[in-house]
Amino acid sequence: MPVYGIGTWQMGGDKKRNPVNDDDADVRAIRTAIDMGVTHIDTAELYAEGYAEKIVARAIKGYERSKLVLVSKVMPAHCSYDGILRACEQSLKRLETDYLDLYLMHSLSPEFPLSESIRALDRLVDEGIIKHIGVANFGKEYLAEAQARACHKIVCDQVHYNCAFREPERAGLLEFCQKNDIFLMAWRPYRDILRVVPEMLLTLCKKYNKTPVQIALNWLISQDNVITLSKTRDGEHLEENLGALGWEMSKEDVEYIRSSFPNQQERSDAVPLNVPLPSYSPPSAH
Repeated sequence: MPVYGIGTWQMGGDKKRNPVNDDDADVRAIRTAIDMGVTHIDTAELYAEGYAEKIVARAIKGYERSKLVLVSKVMPAHCSYDGILRACEQSLKRLETDYLDLYLMHSLSPEFPLSESIRALDRLVDEGIIKHIGVANFGKEYLAEAQARACHKIVCDQVHYNCAFREPERAGLLEFCQKNDIFLMAWRPYRDILRVVPEMLLTLCKKYNKTPVQIALNWLISQDNVITLSKTRDGEHLEENLGALGWEMSKEDVEYIRSSFPNQQERSDAVPLNVPLPSYSPPSAH
């Protein structure tokens, strides 16, 4: 997986489609990102009732499909066995492609057994419709259960993680991903933390001659098995984001931010990890 990708949340609307959305601006943003070397594009059927996927389809026309990494997600309400098969088919139609590089469960479904969902994802890989499977917002216990039930490797868990929001660390998810060769894909990598830039971050900006955004992004991707994605319509902002790539801060500075960043939060204020009830007992290995 590329270490940086462009997200499409709020392209075309949020959970509902916005009929007055500036679709052309969203298409230009994605095309600009591709032209600047970004190949990883993340979307979901949940975004704008699937309309974000149509925006992606418009944006990638004319580009070589094999050089792009297209990621989409199935919403929890569709995570029955048949529901996942149908949802993937509809995503492919909206994206105007015949395969996905990565397909994720957007969250754990309270309605359907995880075993049923994983069986459907395995079938999609077996049929060549998706190349890889993953999850989003899973705590380590459910991630471990998903992998125990899967015939194919779960390659990533997409979660809220940045300098301030540390739930993946506190819950042991980051360590689990690193030990099991799973990518932790961090969404919202800096929006929460730069309203007031802490002095310690400014010190690192001077040391590396980088902006606060670039330090925040590089802190993520300097860690083993951590990749990230961010949505921007602005070419200058995208260029700034890409300035976080191609270099690596020292391990000492990674740990300095980990230990000393102010106002750290134990739990996501947006989408907390799916964690089991106390009565949960993990399944035996597949």
